[in-house]
Amino acid sequence: MERVSKHNYYLDIAETVSERSTCLRRRFGAIIVKNDVIVSTGYNGAPRGRVNCNELGSCYRDSLGIPKGERYELCRSVHAEANAIIAASREQMLGATLYMCCTDPKTAEIIGGMNSCMMCKRQIINAGIAKVIIRNTKTDFTEVIVGDWIKDDDSLSGKFGY
Repeated sequence: MERVSKHNYYLDIAETVSERSTCLRRRFGAIIVKNDVIVSTGYNGAPRGRVNCNELGSCYRDSLGIPKGERYELCRSVHAEANAIIAASREQMLGATLYMCCTDPKTAEIIGGMNSCMMCKRQIINAGIAKVIIRNTKTDFTEVIVGDWIKDDDSLSGKFGY
């Protein structure tokens, strides 16, 4: 019997967390792990108490034809990374790893090649998280050292997307 790797174990959990997402475009799940303990989880959805897009049956950004990665101020959702950060204390996040998975809301298939948006990157940096592991396929992932986001400041590039 082959044992699943630690990274894929946590990515499997992040993928399951994404199933709670209420976004009609992309379902994201995130978990923060420190010293092999899950500190918090988060998925993308409207703030507590507000109506979710899946309940409304429409996405405001879709109705305006806004491309992915742009005009997040018009989105009803709080991102998965932000929700996971909100649910944890700073001490628990210092040096931690954030695991993230994105799935298609219609097919539940993994969507690889994702990354955090610029706003979430800023929050991850300020939270003191050391690494982000992003699922690309059921077994492959990308490992990002958060310090690289500080050195390579994409907020000055003018590029959008995730």
